[in-house]
Amino acid sequence: MKNTVFLNSAKLNFDNKLDFSSIATLTTFTKYAESDNQEILERVKDQTIIITKELPLGRDLISQFPSSVKLICEAGTGYNNIDIVAAREKNITVCNVPNYSTEAVAHLVITYILNFSSSLLQRQMMIKQKNFDDFYKHVDLPHFEVQNKTLGVIGGSGAIGRAVIKIALALGMNILIFSRTEKPWDNPNVQFVSLEELLKQSDFVTLHCPLTANTLHLINKARLNLMKTTAFIINTSRGSIIKETDLIAALQSGKIAGAALDVQDPEPPEPTNPLFAMQNVILTPHIGWRRLESRQRLIKLMAVNIESFVEGKLLNVVN
Repeated sequence: MKNTVFLNSAKLNFDNKLDFSSIATLTTFTKYAESDNQEILERVKDQTIIITKELPLGRDLISQFPSSVKLICEAGTGYNNIDIVAAREKNITVCNVPNYSTEAVAHLVITYILNFSSSLLQRQMMIKQKNFDDFYKHVDLPHFEVQNKTLGVIGGSGAIGRAVIKIALALGMNILIFSRTEKPWDNPNVQFVSLEELLKQSDFVTLHCPLTANTLHLINKARLNLMKTTAFIINTSRGSIIKETDLIAALQSGKIAGAALDVQDPEPPEPTNPLFAMQNVILTPHIGWRRLESRQRLIKLMAVNIESFVEGKLLNVVN
């Protein structure tokens, strides 16, 4: 039986509610809550399979891995924390787990949209501050219907993007998609457009693309300047897809109406980050994938990856 080690299981099992038996029945399984670089090198000895959750594994570290290591399984969809080129040079396969939290992340995006449309957070903040003007006066806060509004989906051909689109269509929204690949929709309210056209026309823009050299700072000052002053931007992908300093400037100047960020750059943000104090920003601590059901599904899908590897097959390989 092959040896498997989870180097930072607390990142996934932070509430100790998850069942790892689907992995433990396939391999000799060991898990550690956290691991620093020196501990990693000790703990990967005699291991065949390594599981990580957003744990940085750079070239210097991977180059010191023993020859026994054959598979790194990232416990999630994004794998920019792993130097996949260095892994390939060491003949180590890297796989990820796509689609385990598709619906959960899509629901979070829609939650942001509905919050913005009713200024729900601002209204609740007024109550917390014992400001009850909202109950006695017509307070000038954004309050509008979402049907017939335009949602721009960057990366709209991926699983999460498509899940967002399905819900948005049910709400009566019009959809613009910018994507490397075009998967057709049998719906006249869905169109594929250029990135520039999407930014100009959308009332909401949501990001659903991986972080790569091509998407790093994809949203910057020039592209934020294309957006409507009444538009909102949503990011549940990776923080660095947006150049944060440019976003902060756009929010402070009123160039765009607001932002909802489940991911930041860096993550977590520094406590002094201006985003924390902005009334037109919703910040959440990367919760899109964290629902209990999503995390348990992730473990079961990791077990499928590992079982396939043990049987001499490769599944969800990214390098």
